[in-house]
Amino acid sequence: MRVLLVGRLAAATLSISTFVFLFAHDSWRSDNMFLIPDLILCAALALAASLPARAAAAALPITFAYAAGVLIVSTFSYAVDGTLGAPSLLGAAVSAVLAALLARPVPAYPTAAEAQAHLA
Repeated sequence: MRVLLVGRLAAATLSISTFVFLFAHDSWRSDNMFLIPDLILCAALALAASLPARAAAAALPITFAYAAGVLIVSTFSYAVDGTLGAPSLLGAAVSAVLAALLARPVPAYPTAAEAQAHLA
């Protein structure tokens, strides 16, 4: 399985699960400091995952880096309260790893068709 496909699937999963979390935990309150960052995270990941391969290869590392930042801050806000925010920690770890994997340099290919095949 190609890294870009894994990135797209992970972005869609993380976007949907974060959006569902907002409903399941009544997080639509105005005092929720993560509401706007979470909504941006959901929209950015969904958009990046749906872009054509070349654009997705550029957008996914950025959106995963943003997601890792939001989710690690969320994890530490749970830690301050004395609890473990396991879903946030897992999401932050997956986002950080995928941001690093997707940001790695792509080897040069002799033809445009081989480069396109690598991104697909």
